[in-house]
Formats: sequence, structure tokens, C-alpha cells
Amino acid sequence: MLFLVRHAESVENATKYTGFYVNPRPWTGSAAHALSRDVVGLTPCGFLQCLWLRQMLRDLTGPHPAVCASQYRRAVDTAALALPGLPLEVTALLNEQHYGAATYMTKQELFATYPEGAEDRQTRKHLWTPPGSGGESLACGVMRRATAFVDSLDTAPEADVVAFTHHTTILALRAVLERRPVTELVDEARVRKTPNAAVLVYEQADGLFHARDTVQPDR
Repeated sequence: MLFLVRHAESVENATKYTGFYVNPRPWTGSAAHALSRDVVGLTPCGFLQCLWLRQMLRDLTGPHPAVCASQYRRAVDTAALALPGLPLEVTALLNEQHYGAATYMTKQELFATYPEGAEDRQTRKHLWTPPGSGGESLACGVMRRATAFVDSLDTAPEADVVAFTHHTTILALRAVLERRPVTELVDEARVRKTPNAAVLVYEQADGLFHARDTVQPDR
């Protein structure tokens, strides 16, 4: 079984439009990305979601699942709090989409600074490659990592894997696991994103993964 977990609520999630996205942005792109990756932690609500995850994952998984998380603090913290005492593999394959020089830019500032990418960002978001070092598109960069992660999974059906990751990365992983166009999943996400701390359950059969359930906390 494979369990995809979106990290618990982070400070960025809770204050996205009042704390991190300001115009003009007070940080350089590289500093903003480092802030997002290394500094942003969980809110009090996020800690409570981790306690919920601890009980839920204990009920869903075997006693010793393989646990992995992205390199971002909010994913690592969620994994450590939800499944304490288990070995944790930290992997860049599960990282959130890298927004490069555009990290934490408002759309207004982004389009004014990088007008050449405005059309893709507005109408073809999955193809948009953020400007600057490290910027990756969902359709190429994130999908490539998601494919590599799924290919790396143990092919033994009895092996349970719990992966703590991020909203955009979950879109790419779902596209690979469910064999669906990523554009279809992007359209669905415009209506409703994967909630923080939600668990997507996949069962392996005949060499393929099949979506079986989604569970999420009340808060």
C-alpha cells in the first residue's frame, strides 16, 4: 500500500495572503525559496493535524511502514510528528514545485517583472516554467520527479510506504499513479485542493497502483 500525505497546515498556508506574498516582495528569489524550504513550519492547527495523522496512519498501515518526506521543513516536521520513532528518508523527489526567482512573488509583481511568462502562468499553468535558477514546470520538472519516485517504490505489494509531500507534487504523483492527464487534475484542483494532512490511499495490484480511499481531518 502507498499512502500519500499532504503536509499538515503550515504558517504559509494560514497566512499566505497576509504574510508571505507582499508587493514588493522584501526578499530575493533565492532567499524566498530558502525561507519556504527551510524555515516555514507548522501552525498550532497543523500540530493537531499531526496528532490526528498519528492515530489514522497507525490504523491504516502495518507496524513498520517505510516513511519518506520531501526536504521541506513542513513535510519533515509532519512526518516526524505523525510517525515518531520510525526511520525517515528525506528525498528531493517529493519536493514542492521549485518556483525559482518567482518564489513568494504576487502575480502583479511577477507579471510586471517577467512579462514574457505571463500568458503561460495565466492560461497554461502546468507548462509554466518559473524564471530563474531552479525553476521547474509541473508538466516537466515535477512530473519527472514524481515518475522517478513511483519507479523507485518497492514492487512487493505487502510493503507499506508513507510519503509526506506537497499539493503540487501530489498532482504529479496522482497523474502517474492514476494514469490520468495532469491537466485534468489541475482543473480539479482549481475547484478544490488536496486538504492539509489528507491521506490518499493506493493499493498495488498486477504491477499498478489503484486509488482506494482518501481520508482527511475535520479541521
